[in-house]
Amino acid sequence: MTNECVPVLNSGLRGFTVATTKVSDVNGAKGKLIYRGYPAKDLAGTASFEEVVYLLLYERLPMDEELIAFKDVLIKERHIPDVIIQTLKATPPEALPMDVLQSAIAMFGHHDADAKEHSHEAAQRISVRLIAKTATVVAAWERIRNGKAPVAPSDSLGHAANFLYMISGETPDDELTSFFDAALILHAEHSFNASTFSARQVASTRAHMYSAIAAAVGSLSGALHGGANTRVMQMLLEIGSVDKVEDYVRNILESGGKIMGLGHAVYQVDDPRAHILAPMSKKMGERAGDTKWYDLSKELEAKGKKAFKEKKGKDIFVNVDFYSASLYYYMGIPVDLFTPVFAVARVAGWAAHVLEEQFAGAAPKPVLYRPESEYVGDYCGPDECKFIPLDERAGGNG
Repeated sequence: MTNECVPVLNSGLRGFTVATTKVSDVNGAKGKLIYRGYPAKDLAGTASFEEVVYLLLYERLPMDEELIAFKDVLIKERHIPDVIIQTLKATPPEALPMDVLQSAIAMFGHHDADAKEHSHEAAQRISVRLIAKTATVVAAWERIRNGKAPVAPSDSLGHAANFLYMISGETPDDELTSFFDAALILHAEHSFNASTFSARQVASTRAHMYSAIAAAVGSLSGALHGGANTRVMQMLLEIGSVDKVEDYVRNILESGGKIMGLGHAVYQVDDPRAHILAPMSKKMGERAGDTKWYDLSKELEAKGKKAFKEKKGKDIFVNVDFYSASLYYYMGIPVDLFTPVFAVARVAGWAAHVLEEQFAGAAPKPVLYRPESEYVGDYCGPDECKFIPLDERAGGNG
C-alpha cells in the first residue's frame, strides 16, 4: 500500500526529481546543454571527444600530458576478445544491431577481472574499456553482417576517425573526422533520460558497470527513446524531394501523425545541438555534390513548424535527431546503425552517471531505487481472490 499523502501518478516519473547530479544539465526553457559546467556547444568543434570523455569521467578537463596518456589507454582498449568476434560471426545477420551490442557489452564482463571488484578505480577502468570497445563492436558487426572481415582498430587514429575507418576500411579526412567528432560530443550526455535512468537504477543495486550499461543499451533500443534519427531518415527517404514536403506535412498532421525530429520532451525551444549539426549536414551534401537531404530537411523544418502552429496553435521545435539523420547518411553510415552510433557516444555519459550513482558524495552509495506502486487488483478487483482448485474451475475436467 502507498502512503495516502503521496499522490499516485502514472506519469513515467515525469516532473519528479529523483537524484542530484553534477554530470550535466538540460535547461529546456533556454535551450542549454551543460556538461560539468561547460556548454556542450562550446565543446563541440573545439574540444575532442576524448577530452569530453575525460571531463565526464574525471570531472575536469585534462592537461596536455593527461590527455595524451588517456588517448593511449583508449587505443590499447579498442581490441575486443576473439571469442566475441566469433560470437558475432555466429549471430544471424538480420539480428537487430542494438540487441547485438547489448549482448556484446554483457559478454565483456566475462573477460574483465575488474567486474568482480566494487571500487571507484575499477569502475573507472571499466568505463574506459567500454567507451573504447563499444565503437569496435558496432563497426565489427556492420562488416560481419555484410559478409566482410572486421577492420582491426588503428593505433594511430583518434576515436572518431578510428570508428569511421573500422566501418569503411578507409581513413577519413580531417573535415569528415571533425564533423563526426563533434556529433559524438553532442550525443555524449543528456542528463536523466530513459537510458541514463536505467543505468543508474541498475547501478543502485551495486551491479557492475557492464550490467548497468547493458541495461542502458536495452532502454535506448526502444522505439520511444532511441532510433528517432533512423525514423527521420526513413521519413526523408519516403518524401523523396523538396516539392513533396508540403503534401507530406499536411497529410501527416491531418492523420494525427508526427513529423519525426520535431518536438522534444524537455526543450521548449530549438535543441541547441540541431543548429550545430545542420551546417555540417549542408557541407557534407556539398562534398557529395548533392544537398538534396539537407535541403529537404530545411524545407520540412520550415513547413512543419508553420503547419503545426496553424493547426495546434502552438510552436514545435527541432531536435538533435532532425539533422543528425542526414549528416550520418551523408557519412555513409547505414540507417539502422544510427542508434548504435548514438550508443557509441552516449556510453561516456552513462558511465559517468554510474560512477556518480555508486561512488559520489559523502552518503553511502548506492541508495537502492525502490519506488512504490498502488495495487489496483485484477479481475477480482482490489480484494483478494478465493482460490478454486483446478478440477472445480469452470471449463475444467472435474
